[in-house]
Parts: sequence; structure tokens; C-alpha cells
Amino acid sequence: MPETQDFSLSAQFSKLMSGMRDLWRILLHRGPSQFQFWIIALLIGISAGFAALLFRKGISALQAWVYGAEDANYLHSFAADLPWYWLVLIATLGGLIVGLILDRFTPDGRVRSVADVIEGAALNEGRLETKAGLASALASFLTLSTGGSSGREGPVVHLAGVISSWVSDKIRADGITGRDLLGCAVAAAVSASFNAPIAGALFALEVVLRHFAVHAFAPIVIASVAGTVINRLAYGDVTEFSLQTPGALQFYVELPAFLMLGVICGLVAVVLMRSIFFADSVGDVLQRRLRIPRWLRPAISGLLLGGIAIWYPHIIGVGYETIELALTGGLVLSQALIFVVVKTAAVAITMGGRMGGGVFSPSLMIGAVTGLAFGLIATAFLPDVSGTHTLYAYAGMGAVAAAVLGAPISTTLIVFELTGDWQIGLAVMVAVSISTALASRMVDRSFFLTQLEKRNIRCAAGPQAYLLALLKSDAVMRPLGDPSCAAREDCEALLEQGLSLDSGSSLEAALPVFDRADVAFLPVVAVQDDGGEELLGAIYHLDALKAYNRALVAIAAEEHS
Repeated sequence: MPETQDFSLSAQFSKLMSGMRDLWRILLHRGPSQFQFWIIALLIGISAGFAALLFRKGISALQAWVYGAEDANYLHSFAADLPWYWLVLIATLGGLIVGLILDRFTPDGRVRSVADVIEGAALNEGRLETKAGLASALASFLTLSTGGSSGREGPVVHLAGVISSWVSDKIRADGITGRDLLGCAVAAAVSASFNAPIAGALFALEVVLRHFAVHAFAPIVIASVAGTVINRLAYGDVTEFSLQTPGALQFYVELPAFLMLGVICGLVAVVLMRSIFFADSVGDVLQRRLRIPRWLRPAISGLLLGGIAIWYPHIIGVGYETIELALTGGLVLSQALIFVVVKTAAVAITMGGRMGGGVFSPSLMIGAVTGLAFGLIATAFLPDVSGTHTLYAYAGMGAVAAAVLGAPISTTLIVFELTGDWQIGLAVMVAVSISTALASRMVDRSFFLTQLEKRNIRCAAGPQAYLLALLKSDAVMRPLGDPSCAAREDCEALLEQGLSLDSGSSLEAALPVFDRADVAFLPVVAVQDDGGEELLGAIYHLDALKAYNRALVAIAAEEHS
């Protein structure tokens, strides 16, 4: 009898392993089913959550070792006691190592960030660069650990996207599945970074996927919850910041002040974004004119940051200690105003110097001190009808961050979940909505979308703008000799008029030519090594419009499914 039982168990185990192999084979060749997809979403959420956790703990450990800080959350208090030359040396050496890493492992010496995640979702079926992405994560890790003035959330989001890209490639996911998995990874990374499951899910939908399709909601929520659980296992169910002053908002009387705060925060957000772009442009010009090697550029930025940190060590890292001081009223008006200027300059130097990191945490700090400065002035003018000045810091923190990210919904929820205070939601929503509406009209909707626009990647206007760049003329070309293609003589007649398309060009280049020339078709040519042209076929205006229409229908179906 025991032998029969052993045989049965062995047979069952063999069947189980055979079934697992069949499941993996089906997953590879046919794609995941709905249930399998949710399991994959959960695993990606766990992986992204651990990546965010290890990134955060690694930064804290390295900061503690480099600066001798017992608690990395209060880094500037320890850094203030260090010799000035040590602050400069740390930031400069950190920048030098970052520059060498980026020069070796990226084609352009540029750190990948949230903008590249948005580009991957829109233009590359949810895929990101692996080698450049890992190098960027390491560069940002070193930047944040050695004096850079940026945030950790952007690098974590991109790192999570690299994880989802690897999975998508392994299971041969199509564009819709790849984008959904990317959204899962982003949601888990954000929720693990902030202990904010609601905001993490909405951030992925609002900022990265840029739609709220029902089919993507469930797996993204699953991944977001997984990321939050990992955060809470490590840090407990606690908020990042705790307001010591209860919300005493005089709603009907004080709301106009929060409207004004929204306007000011919108302008501050625009100044922050444009300062970063200006610093990047100045860096490009100086690098070209002075023939500075690109690996040295981050080191020069580190030198500048180290000089600023001698007097203002508050700029080092993400700045959570300064945010807490602002939320608890631990700064006077002059300090708050100085920190707005100094932190903006430090972030611009860090990002313009190609050192790495994100903009979310810096925008939280700049928003908090901006709100505090406004609150100190407002409550001094009308003390009898005002709440406490720290409430303005709370609203300002969300208003600047929302304007920078172009994400009013998820940023509002992140602020709520960071503090655990839901009592003054109306004031925060008012400030956030005004700041976002104002800033979005002065840049291309957000910092990330403006970054893409500066690279001629037009995601800000939506699919109708960027789909034409994805559709290649070769895909809709009728080859020469095909019965439906124009005769060679007719094609050569247009070539003599200078009307043609290069092989591999996009419909973005083709449609303006059709509109300008008012012709039914255009010849497609391939440029030879000797400079001559080989006629390959013709692309018809009607075929191009049909292809564009099919792509729009597919995108609409995905966004409304």
C-alpha cells in the first residue's frame, strides 16, 4: 500500500510539473489570460515594491556612511557640522562617478526618467531601455547619496518600468498588455515610495498611461496594493509627515486666500521648470563651446552644489527634513523665502548638470516653503479670520507638485496620504486646481511632457499628435510593379518636381506634403550610397489616411475598454 501511495504522489507531481510547463508555453506563445495577467501584475507589483524599498534604504545607508548621519531623514542637520571642504568633495566626486557611468552606459549621457516612461508607454508598446535604465538608476542613486538636490521617486518609477519591460519581452506581450504592465510597475513604485496606494494607482493612470481604461484599473490596483504592503512591512503603517496643528480652516472667508496661493504656486512651478530647462540649455552651450567632456559635466554641477551646501545644507537630497519644518511652522518668513530660491537653483543645477534624480520631492519642498511663506503673510494681515499658517504649507506642497507633474488628482491624493490629514481637502483641491490650470498653459502641460516636446516627441497633444510619427510610409506603400501602384512614368514625373518620400519616413512627414502638393500619391525612394535614388513604390494619400484612422480607432478602443 505505501508503494502505491508513493507511486500516486510521484505521478501527481509529474502531472503538476507537466501542467506548469504547458502553462509557461501557453503564456509565452499565446499571451496571458485575464487571471494570469493579474498574477503577473501582482508579481510585478512585488518586484517594483522591493526595488523602491531597496533604492530608498540604499540611499539612506550610503548617506549615513558618507555624511556620518545617524538618521538620513535629518541629513542637513548632520551635514551642517561637517567641514566645508568635505561637503564640496563629496558632491564633486559623486558627480564625477555619475558622469563616468552615464558616459559609459548611455548613448547620450542623459539620465532616464519619468518622461522616458511616458514615451515608452505611448511610442514603444510599454518598453524601456534596459542598459541605459539600469545605469540611470545607479547614477540617480549616487546623485541622491552624495549631495545632489533631486528626488528618488522618478528614478524608482523608471527602474520599475525596466522590470516590467523585461517581463513584457519574456512573455511577448502586445502593446496593450505591455502598457498595462508598465502601469502596474509604476503604480507599485509610487505606492511603495510614499505608502500611498490610491495615489500610486491613479498616478500610473493619469501620468503614464494617460487614460482611465477599466481593463487596466484592476491589475494596476493589485500592483499598487502590493507595493504599499512592502512599504508597510518595512516602515509600518505610518505617514511620512504628521501635522501637529489641527485643521482650523475658515472655509468661506479663507478660500480666496487659497485661490491666490494656487496662482502663486503655479507661477513658482513654472519658474522651477523653466529654470531646469534653462540650466540644461546653458550646460549644453558651455559644454560645446568649452569642449567639456560629457563625463565631466555632472562633476562640475556637483562642485556648484557643494558650494551651495556650505551655507545651505538643506538642499542635499530629497529635503524631507525641511518639508517637515515647513509643515510644523519651524521656519520664519525669511528662511522660507530663501529656501524657495536656493532649492530652485539647486534643483536646476542638478538636473541641468545631468546628475540624475526626479523632480517630485523637490517640488514638494519648494511648495511647502512657498505655502508657508504665503501663510505667514496672510495670517499676519487677517489673524482673526485665518487658520494657521501651516495649513498653507500643506496646500502649497500639493499645488507646486501637481503643477510640475501635471497630475492634480494623484498629487492631491499623495499629499493626503503623506500626511494622513483629510480635513482640509477643499483648500488643497482649490490650490491644486488653480496652480495646475495656470502652469499647464505656460508649459506643455507638465514638466515631463515639456521634456518630451523639447526632444520633438509630441505626446502632450495626445495620440492624434504622436501616432503619425509611429506609422511608417513603408507599411502603407504600394510596391512598384504592383497592379494597384502608379506607373513608373507617373512616379518619375513627380520626382522631377521634387515630390517624394524617403523610405522609412513617417506619415508625420508624408501628410503635410500631400496637403501642400495636392497629389493623390507620392513616390517612395531609397537613397543609395552614391547619392542616387532607387524608386521603390508609391504611397497614396487615401492609404495614409486609412492607416491613421485605424490607429486612432485602436487607441480609442484601448482607452475605453
